[in-house]
Amino acid sequence: MLSYALRRLVGAIPTLFIIVTVAFFLIRVAPGGPFHLERPLDPQVMENLLKVYHLDKPLWQQYLLYLENLLRGDLGPSFIYRDFSVGDLLGSGLPVSLQLGGSALLLAFFLGTGLGSLAALYQNRPGDYGVMAVAMIGITIPNFVMAPVLTLVFALYLDWLPAGGWGEGALAHKLLPVFTLALPQIAVIARLTRGSMIEALRSNHVRTARAYGLPGHVVVIVHALRGALVPVVSYLGPAAAALITGSVVIETIFGIPGVGRYFVQGALNRDYTLVMGTVVMIAGFVVVFNLLVDLVYALIDPRVRYDR
Repeated sequence: MLSYALRRLVGAIPTLFIIVTVAFFLIRVAPGGPFHLERPLDPQVMENLLKVYHLDKPLWQQYLLYLENLLRGDLGPSFIYRDFSVGDLLGSGLPVSLQLGGSALLLAFFLGTGLGSLAALYQNRPGDYGVMAVAMIGITIPNFVMAPVLTLVFALYLDWLPAGGWGEGALAHKLLPVFTLALPQIAVIARLTRGSMIEALRSNHVRTARAYGLPGHVVVIVHALRGALVPVVSYLGPAAAALITGSVVIETIFGIPGVGRYFVQGALNRDYTLVMGTVVMIAGFVVVFNLLVDLVYALIDPRVRYDR
């Protein structure tokens, strides 16, 4: 399995190279630049700034310089946050986004698989219809609508939770953003689990386990749920990367100092290096999480082997 993981990581290098290349040139196609302000700068000041950040060089030279710095682990200086490098900004925001996205992912996984399994066990009954109705609501209502509604109810009307802020990671400040971020994922995972669980409960090995007289909870949890988790695990790879690095809307609404805030500010202000650093980080997370998903396959499905 170790050799397989190493091969996958080496094989991901061309993918990351293509992503970096496309993102580098696409962001420069957009009109404007990091120093094109409403009130133009003095020409001499503009010339000095372009020289300092190597923006006076041809585009292909800027690209080669960025690749050279990237190979050394240097994401470059931020054009807007002048006193910080991109690595410093992402390093300060990533732990917050990891806590927010990781908590939302765990909540979505356990609650989604639990609700989906419950719906499958009570297929075509009121419990099944109720779970699927809630799942459809979670899928159809976007985060930017659900977040203000939950804030209005639980923060303003009931005064149970704070309306925003991170509060140095206090539980009360986490509850609303984590639940809002996890709600669509709970709905998707519940629907995936329900469909795969219904199929697993009708499979031959589950029927055999029941014929041997095993307790119902053992049949469901050990035999049926293990096979039903395969499509859920497939979904968790990209979902994990999206939750951890892509919670832009939630971080903006609740005023959370995560990576999403820097990505939005970088895109609005044409901060090339900050946007590129975020893209590289997201691409790296997608590669790593997809690799972890493939490795988990071997743990939940004994038919999957990577040692050959």
